[in-house]
Amino acid sequence: MDREELVRWLLRDPVAVAPDLLGAVLTHTTPEGSVSVRLTEVEAYRGHRDSEHADPGSHSYNGRTARNEVMWGPPGHLYVYFTYGMHYCANVVCGPAGRSSGCLLRAGEVVEGLELARSRRPSARLDSELARGPARLAQALAIGRGDNGATLDGGDFRLAPPAHRAAGVLSGPRVGVAGAGGSAEYPWRFWLPGEPSVSAYRAAKPRTRAHTAGNAVVR
Repeated sequence: MDREELVRWLLRDPVAVAPDLLGAVLTHTTPEGSVSVRLTEVEAYRGHRDSEHADPGSHSYNGRTARNEVMWGPPGHLYVYFTYGMHYCANVVCGPAGRSSGCLLRAGEVVEGLELARSRRPSARLDSELARGPARLAQALAIGRGDNGATLDGGDFRLAPPAHRAAGVLSGPRVGVAGAGGSAEYPWRFWLPGEPSVSAYRAAKPRTRAHTAGNAVVR
């Protein structure tokens, strides 16, 4: 899929894009070699509080910042952020430019570069744990701060959509999102049933002090 086709495929609402990403393969090529992950779990995130697509769980809910700039498009790029002072997480930016949205890559199965992925994730007991969770997926693919804004059309990164839309996709509340954005009103986590790489659901931990919805942490 060339750049134009990829942008056209991603130029949709993230809630529509997210289930279509299941079964897609994301490849990152580095000097060490290539690792490819088949996506088995994703979450959709919409945007700003004053838009018709307001999402209280989104990093862009309170507006445009240096951190979330890439979320505002154009589609076909990676939005990479740092969380908990130790982990990176990766999102596929989708939707039209100027309307922030993206899909968090929560989990997947390593289908190429298994030995390299194992070397990056030495604590994984099973291969199904190599990319089980968004931080682990980023580690297996060696995604870091410098990859924020990277294109997905065949440079260092290549996103290959599945040949067919996955059947039997399940959905539910997003993982670890505080406030309304983590409620059943936003069943925007999508996953493939029966896949051992899918992460366990965890609700957000109670906060000890007040936070606005837009500050919710996406895990």
